This record gives sequence, C-alpha cells and structure tokens, in this order.
Amino acid sequence: MCHVIVTCRSMLWTLLSIVAAFGELIAFMSTDWLVGFPRTPDAVFGPHGATTAGEAYRPTLGIYGRCIKLPHLQRGVLCGPYAVHFGEIASGFWQATSIFLAAGILLLCAVAFISVFTMCFQSIMKKSIFNVCGLLQGIAGLFLILGLMLYPAGWGSDKVQLYCGPDAAPYRAGLCSMGWAFYTAMGGTVLTFICAVFSAQAEIATSSDKVQEEIEEGKSLICLL
Repeated sequence: MCHVIVTCRSMLWTLLSIVAAFGELIAFMSTDWLVGFPRTPDAVFGPHGATTAGEAYRPTLGIYGRCIKLPHLQRGVLCGPYAVHFGEIASGFWQATSIFLAAGILLLCAVAFISVFTMCFQSIMKKSIFNVCGLLQGIAGLFLILGLMLYPAGWGSDKVQLYCGPDAAPYRAGLCSMGWAFYTAMGGTVLTFICAVFSAQAEIATSSDKVQEEIEEGKSLICLL
C-alpha cells in the first residue's frame, strides 16, 4: 500500500532540490557569465580602450554562447552559440568546465525528478531514497565546484580577450565584469550542498515515531509539520 507522507522538512528539501537544479541549468545555458567592456557594433579596441562613435553597449559571453550587436542588425542584440561543436568552445578549461557542470546538472535534475515521488516512496532497493539523493547531490556539488574552479582558468583564451581586452588572463577578467549567470551557478552550488545535508532531516521527518503511529492506524495520507 502506498502511504503518502508529507512533512515540512521533506517538502522543503524537495523544493530546494528543484530550485538548485533549475538554477544551475539556467546558469549553464546563459550567455551572461562575462560582461564585456562597453563598445559600439563597429568598435575597435586600442591602447586606450574602445574607440568609435555611436551608442555603446556591453556584449556578454557564456561558456558556449554570446550576445553581440551587429552593425546591420536593427532589432537589437543577437544572442546564440558561438561554438557549434564541442571542440569550438573557447578553451580546454571551458570544455572541462562544460563536462563537470553538465555532469552535476544531470545528477541534480535526476534528484529533482525523484524528489517529487518521495511523498509515496521513501526507499529504493531497501535504501532510504533521501540518503541516496543526498549522496547524489553531494557528488553533483563536487562536480559543480570543479567546473567553477576551472572556469576562470580559461580567461586567457583569444575569445575572452576579444570581449575583455588584451589584459585578460587566467583568473584575471581584464575589462570584463562577472555576469549574473556566474553568481547564480555559485549560489546553486551552495544550495546543492545545503540540500545534501538537509536530506538527512527529510529522512528523519518521514520515518519518525509519529509517522509510524499514523501508518499503524491505517491512514494512507499523512501530513505532519
């Protein structure tokens, strides 16, 4: 018989797991990792910065995508991938970042999907589903940390220097500033570890004596604070 067990701690863990997965996914797909120096569509970078007349804008560069404004484009900024194939990503460090982030996001999305069903199923192969998911979230967090640590090492690539100037180097962003996607990825990583730790509390809440008492009373829907 399926017992639907809903507690505040288990629902909070489920919600945070979903937020962490979607936050990392959105950050990975975004082009707003680096925000370039102000320029116009036909700007030329010289010793004293971008020199040209016209309305300035700031292009953005992601791990595999970018947003730029073309001189002949009247509808605004054009966003899309600059790397059609994996080998075209700006640097080997960013390729490694892509692999680690993708692996972490895949695990987080799997946990987010499973977490929805923890109201009905609390164990898998005689193992607590919360403990299994917490372990997967911990592994995902390690992948994400590795990806974020390698990401600034790729700032010395030719692609980044086009957006950040010739002073850009590994772990030095030059004229660029960090975009919201980088901070979102960092926040999602912290939240991932919080979820990994909090999964133990969700396990305790759904296997408490009060839950067992209500199961013995024959209740199929159990809601506890």
